[in-house]
Amino acid sequence: MMKATISEPLNWSTIFSFRSILLKLIGVVCAVIAIKGFMIPNHFLDGGLLGISILVHEFYHIDVWIPLLLLNIPFVFIGFKKIGKNFAMHSFLSLILLGIALIVLPIPAVTKDHFLVAAFGGVFVGLGIGFVIRGGGVIDGLEIIAEFTNKKFGLTTSEIIMAINTSIFLVIAIFLGLEKAMYSILTFFTAVKVSDYIVDGFEKLISLTIISPNSEMVKSMIVNDFNKAITVYKGERGNLPGNFGVKHDCDIIVAVVTRLEVHKIKKAIAEKDPKAFMFVQNINEVGGGILSKKPSH
Repeated sequence: MMKATISEPLNWSTIFSFRSILLKLIGVVCAVIAIKGFMIPNHFLDGGLLGISILVHEFYHIDVWIPLLLLNIPFVFIGFKKIGKNFAMHSFLSLILLGIALIVLPIPAVTKDHFLVAAFGGVFVGLGIGFVIRGGGVIDGLEIIAEFTNKKFGLTTSEIIMAINTSIFLVIAIFLGLEKAMYSILTFFTAVKVSDYIVDGFEKLISLTIISPNSEMVKSMIVNDFNKAITVYKGERGNLPGNFGVKHDCDIIVAVVTRLEVHKIKKAIAEKDPKAFMFVQNINEVGGGILSKKPSH
C-alpha cells in the first residue's frame, strides 16, 4: 500500500495508468467470480465488509453491490484524511469498478459442494483483493483501517483484520449457525493467504545471514556477482560443546533479498564454501536504505 500524506497532489497519470487499471480489472473480475459464482448462490460469507454486505443481502435481499459500496465509502473518506489522496482515489475507483462488474457480469454458480465453495471462493476473493492492492487500491474498507492502525500503533495488518473479523464470525455463528461460521473462517483464511502471496509474490523480502571463515569471498560474491547490498556485523565464531574456550572473531554478513534470489545466492555460496553457516528469516516490513522494492502507488 502507499505511504503518503493528505497534502500530496493527485497523480492522475498513476491512478489511470494502464498497469494500475489492468490490475484493478483483474482483481475485480476475480472478486465477482467469488461473490456471484461461489458465495451468494451457496449462502456463504467471508470476513470484512464483503462478509457484512453478503449478510445484508441474505437478510434483506438487497443487491450486494449496494451495501458493499455504501459500507466502504466512509472508509475511503478515512483513507483520504489519514493516508492520502491518491490512495483514496485508487480505492474509490476500485470500488466503482467492482460495483459495475457486480451489475453487468453474468457469473453462474460454479459448484454446490460446501468445501469447494469455501476453498475456491476464498482463492478468488484473495486474488481479487491481492490484484487490486497491486493496482494501488482496496476493495474492503477494513484494509484502510488496518493500514492506518498499523501506522499509529504498530500492529500488523493481519492482526488488526483478524481481530475485527473474529467479531463478524461470532455474529455469523449466532445467527446462521456454527457450520456457516466455520466455513466462513476457512474462506477468510484462504483469501488472506492468497492475497498475501499476490501482494508479495516472488518479491517477498527475506533476510539471509551468513557466517563463514571465507567472509571476504562471500561479501564479494553477494555485492559484485548478485548486485545486492550487505550489512556486516562483527561477531565471534566457536563456543562449541567440548571446545567452549575456542573462539575466533568473524564477520556476520546480512543481505536482504527476494524469495527467488535467496536460493540462487545460497547455492552459489555453498558451492564455494560448503561449511558456511546460513539461515533465513522472513521480513514483514522494510524501509529506508538503498533497498529496491515495488513502487508505491
